Amino acid sequence: MADQLAEIDLLIYRYAPLWPVKQLPVIDRNILRLAMLEIRFTHGAPNKVVINEAVELAKTFGSENSPKFVNGVLGSMVDEMEGALE
Repeated sequence: MADQLAEIDLLIYRYAPLWPVKQLPVIDRNILRLAMLEIRFTHGAPNKVVINEAVELAKTFGSENSPKFVNGVLGSMVDEMEGALE
């Protein structure tokens, strides 16, 4: 992941432009990083599964708003990726 960290942080900035990466809560930032790594670079599981797991992590470890935020950021990324494939 270290090799892709800068690119992943750019993706976070792209899909959550109102939230500077360094100002995101640590939990939210790292959940997004892990999910984006899996979606963008490993393709190990279907995107919806990755998003669902990230949202569950956000529910367990994040704040009250974390699940909605994580879902929105990842959903926007996946929607754009899938739109580019059409």
